[in-house]
Amino acid sequence: MKLQALVIDDSGVMRKMVMKSLTEAKLAEFEFAEAEDGQIALDKLKTGDFDIAFVDWNMPNMTGIDFVKEARKHLRMEGEDAIPMVMVTSEKTIGKIQEALDEAGADGFISKPFTVPELQHKLKKHVDKAQIIRMRKNRAKQQASAAAQRICHEAVHARGHSGKTAASGDHRRHSGAC
Repeated sequence: MKLQALVIDDSGVMRKMVMKSLTEAKLAEFEFAEAEDGQIALDKLKTGDFDIAFVDWNMPNMTGIDFVKEARKHLRMEGEDAIPMVMVTSEKTIGKIQEALDEAGADGFISKPFTVPELQHKLKKHVDKAQIIRMRKNRAKQQASAAAQRICHEAVHARGHSGKTAASGDHRRHSGAC
């Protein structure tokens, strides 16, 4: 199962480094989308289907902290699961870590520079949570699809037996309408 990951950093080099390191960490198979600031990331989040986000702190237009706050608000309003959001930043003070985790609502915090073993250790629980959320989303989609198919088939079957069709073979012809 591939996880849809949103990597947000104003530095293209850093985005590539984060994606490469996550791939090397082998915590999951990722499909990445990139954003160069929090506003672009928020726009992508609103139209995409992401499982986890890796967020830089200091970016133009919208900081990582503001992105996390706005993303949390958006996901709550949409009734969607709160995806894991991990700050990946050069900020290292306890006050900054507390701001990210407690005030903004980030799930985790990785300081730059980082190593692959550090990512493996610090991100495992967040990636596991993202995989659970993805499984729930997939199951909900499958159930919705199955329910829609069932309703469609019942409607086609009802039409076929309502006397509105010319011949009994019409039911077979209409069954592909679902």
